Amino acid sequence: MKQLLMTAVLVVMLLPPLVLAEVKVGYVDAARLLEEAPQAKRATQRLKEEFAPREDEMIAIQNELKQMEERLNRDGAIMSEAERRRISMDILARKRELRRLQEDFREDINLRRNDAIGNLQQLIKQAIEEVGRKGKFDLIFYEGIAYANPELDITDRVLEGLKRLDEQSRKRSE
Repeated sequence: MKQLLMTAVLVVMLLPPLVLAEVKVGYVDAARLLEEAPQAKRATQRLKEEFAPREDEMIAIQNELKQMEERLNRDGAIMSEAERRRISMDILARKRELRRLQEDFREDINLRRNDAIGNLQQLIKQAIEEVGRKGKFDLIFYEGIAYANPELDITDRVLEGLKRLDEQSRKRSE
């Protein structure tokens, strides 16, 4: 991606000044799109809803562990050795289970998030292409911008395009 960007910049720099004056350039703020696009907001909400039960389960285990440890600290001196050992083993087993659940949770949510981002990037590409065609842009930069004149920022247009795509998608699914 960086090589493509560098090549595009070099091509633009090497164009004769007369041709360069006729080139219409724009850039899109990728981070802003991933944050503000309706599809991104909906995907984030879906992920929260999908993973909430698992998160609640882990919180319940953490609370249970805390209670078990408090009981062991509070009543350990008056418990039999066998009971202390049993509770200690239970705590150890629950901690292992919690670590396994947390690791699985992180892996699963990362996979789903990457899926959602991949889908969103395809929609962003469509919206950028539409804005490029309709706005008669010669070159649109999407990532890897160190500085750009705010007048070249077409992120709002792309966001509008994403909103249109979102509305079309919703109408088709109804």
